[in-house]
Amino acid sequence: MSKKKVAPSRKPAPLKQASGEPKSPAELALPRPFVAQAISLMAEVLKFERPADSVLSYHFKNHREMGHADRGRIAELVYGILRHLRSLRDVVARSEPPSPSEARYLVLAALVRLQGKNLREIEHLIKGEDTEWFGRLKAAGQDKGTSAIRHEFPDWLETALSAMPADELDTLARSLLVPAPLDLRINPLHARRPEILAQLEKHGIAAKETPFSPWGMRLEGKPAIQRHPAFVKGDMEVQDEGSQLLAALVAPKRGEMVLDFCAGAGGKTLLMGALMKNTGRLYAADISEKRLAKLGPRVARAGLSNVQTIRLAHERDDRIQRLAGKFDRVLVDAPCSGTGTLRRNPDLKWRQGEAHIAELTELQAKILEAAAPLVRPGGVLVYATCSLLPQENTLIQQAFSDAHPEFEVVDPVAQLAAVGIELPADALIAGPTNLPGLQLLPHRHGTDGFFAAIWRKKI
Repeated sequence: MSKKKVAPSRKPAPLKQASGEPKSPAELALPRPFVAQAISLMAEVLKFERPADSVLSYHFKNHREMGHADRGRIAELVYGILRHLRSLRDVVARSEPPSPSEARYLVLAALVRLQGKNLREIEHLIKGEDTEWFGRLKAAGQDKGTSAIRHEFPDWLETALSAMPADELDTLARSLLVPAPLDLRINPLHARRPEILAQLEKHGIAAKETPFSPWGMRLEGKPAIQRHPAFVKGDMEVQDEGSQLLAALVAPKRGEMVLDFCAGAGGKTLLMGALMKNTGRLYAADISEKRLAKLGPRVARAGLSNVQTIRLAHERDDRIQRLAGKFDRVLVDAPCSGTGTLRRNPDLKWRQGEAHIAELTELQAKILEAAAPLVRPGGVLVYATCSLLPQENTLIQQAFSDAHPEFEVVDPVAQLAAVGIELPADALIAGPTNLPGLQLLPHRHGTDGFFAAIWRKKI
C-alpha cells in the first residue's frame, strides 16, 4: 500500500493588520485593541461612581473573550494608574495633550512612566500631534511637584495626615503604592498551620508564616486558592494579618456571648467563632442583607454552628438592643474611609473627601454609642477601623472615653500579649490625652492600616 505524502510543516503566517502588513513586535506586545479596552475601562473607572474592582469585574464579565493573562495585564495597568493618579494627572496636564481625552493620555503616560515604555514601543499607538506631545511628556516628568503629588494623595488626604512626621509620611506613602500581599489564615477549629503550609507547598504555592498572627500565612504572588482542597474544605480563609489580630484582640472564649456589630461578610466573625471552639453564641449583625448573605456559605464551609446573623435596620434596632447588658464582648468594626487598605483599593482616596469623612465620623460615634449598652458589666468593647485618619481613630476613642466614665481603657498591645501575641512597641499609639490604642501600619508591620481601642465596662 502506497504511503501518502505528508506536506512539509509551515510556520504560521504573522498576524496581519487591516492593510495586510505584518504587525511589528511593538504592536504584538501592545496590541491596539488591548490598549483601546484599557482606555475604555479607565474612562469608566475615572467616573468614581462605583468601586474599581466592581467596574473591572463587570467589564470582564461582558468581555469573556479576554484571556486570563490579558485581564491581569489590564487590571495591573488600571490599578497602577489609580495608585499614581495624582502625579500622572499632573504630568499629563503640564505636557499639554492635543485632545481632552483624559483616560487615553493617562494610559499612555502610565505605559511610559510606570512600565518604562519608550517611543519605539508605543509609536503604533500615537500619531500626528501625539508625537510632539510625547516629547513634552518626557520633559514634564522631570518635575517632582508638591508633597501631595509625591505622596500620590489628593489634597484632603495630605492634609488629614499632615500631623505625621514628614519622614514617616514619606515612607507610609511609598508603602501604599505597593500592592498588598495575599494573606491567608488557618481555621483554628480543625487545622494546623504547619500542615496547611505543607499542603500549599505541595501544590507549588510558596508561603510563609506571618510575623505576628499565630494563624496567618503570607503567600508569594497572587495564586488562585479558591479551588485548593484546604480552602474548599474550610481549613483556610483569605484574611489580612491585621484583621486576624483585631479578632484576637476581642479574645472571645468558650461559652461566651459575643457580638460582631458591623460584621460585613464576616471575616472576623469566622475567626472568633473558631476561637470560641464552636461554643457559646456569636451574633453577626449588619445593615446589609447582601453582605450577610455572603457570610452563610463561609460559616458552613468553616464548620461553625455557633453563629447567628441579624440583619439590622439601623444601629438602634430593637432586635439587638433587646439584648442590652448581656454580651461578654462586642466588636464594633466600624464603617470607615478604608484609607488603611489603599494598597488594595487605591480608588478609595479619589472617591472620598472631607465631607464624606465628616459623615463617617458622625456614624462611627453613633454606632459606638449604640454598642455601649450591649456590654455587660465586666465585659469588653472593641472599636476598630481600617483607617489611617486620627479623626476616625484616636479622636473617636477620646470622645467616647470622655462621655463614658463607666468604661475603662485597656492597653491593646498588653491585651494581645496576654493571649500570646507579641507586637513591637511601635504598634501602640497614644491619643490626645495619652489613651493607648493599637495602630498597625503597612510600612511598619506589613499589614493593612488598622486602628483599635479597647475598653472594659466597670462592675
